[in-house]
Amino acid sequence: MSFNSLRTHMRASFGFSALVLGILLCPVAAVAELAADTIVVNVDQAKLVKLPGRISTLVVGNPMIADVTLQNGGIVVVTGKGYGATNFIAMDRAGEILMDRIIQVEGPTDQVVTIYRGVERESYSCMPVCQRRVTLGDGETFFRAASDQAGALSSQASGSAAAAGKSAN
Repeated sequence: MSFNSLRTHMRASFGFSALVLGILLCPVAAVAELAADTIVVNVDQAKLVKLPGRISTLVVGNPMIADVTLQNGGIVVVTGKGYGATNFIAMDRAGEILMDRIIQVEGPTDQVVTIYRGVERESYSCMPVCQRRVTLGDGETFFRAASDQAGALSSQASGSAAAAGKSAN
């Protein structure tokens, strides 16, 4: 084999290897780009995101998964409401799309213990003592009881705060 044919063979091998490597790495680059534009928030938690200040309208793809609220100065509050992914679109007064971002809502990050009683599920947050935790997917009876207790506690706190405000006047 001559030197020129060997050099041509090596170039072809290198070119083919580079092509295969590029094809294999293309999905990795796409995932990295997607991850950079994705807002990740936990269910029942909120995250602040800074957006351009000229936003006047927000559209949420699935409000059952996430809620997005516009504040002054282009600050957006993203609240995870249910598991899954959705998107939101930010527009200016003229209807021009300024941003289209994915919101990924994930499970809780605290230490959750899940108990199954037959087909009924109960969730407890154990940091450090286990307490009832209202989680999507819990059994209806457990979910309702925990929600009712939380609602009653919130009402009592609101009532106490209102009464304290009236007595201070």
